[in-house]
Amino acid sequence: MKKNITIGVTGGIACYKAVEVVNELVKRGYEVNVMMTNNATEFITPLTFQTLSKNKVITEMFDKVDKWDTEHISIAKKTNLFAIVPATANFIGKLANGIADDMLLTTLMATKAQVVIAPAMNTAMWENPILQDNIRKLEMYGYNILETGTGKLACGDVGSGKLLEWQKIVENIVERLK
Repeated sequence: MKKNITIGVTGGIACYKAVEVVNELVKRGYEVNVMMTNNATEFITPLTFQTLSKNKVITEMFDKVDKWDTEHISIAKKTNLFAIVPATANFIGKLANGIADDMLLTTLMATKAQVVIAPAMNTAMWENPILQDNIRKLEMYGYNILETGTGKLACGDVGSGKLLEWQKIVENIVERLK
């Protein structure tokens, strides 16, 4: 039986790297579903992920339905592993504090699957004590937080907070599904 992975994409510039993650996981034979926040759709279109995953991309909490389904519950149940690529400071803060105001957060609150979070943000945001407290809180709840990379960021700063290379994210996901 194919393992099911749900990739949550949040609205940071690094979300274009999630395309490679989805593409590679599909190539390796996994069933991949994608959920995007509204902010993520400002950077990349759902059609890109739909084309690669061969599955409908969920972006809205209250989509028009063609069949009855409590979608966030059914996705939460069928998912073997949830990965958030990239996870913005905003998203991490909401999740750490139980705020479920969009489809992705609502579904995460309903899943019992492993959750991998790949943070990506400006160095100052990454080093902010509030963000670091939210990271520790999520780790305490059993979420798997990946390290960030170091280098030149989209804003021109150099430092930590860069999204981990997509190949390392894929390897982490694959390893956790063994």
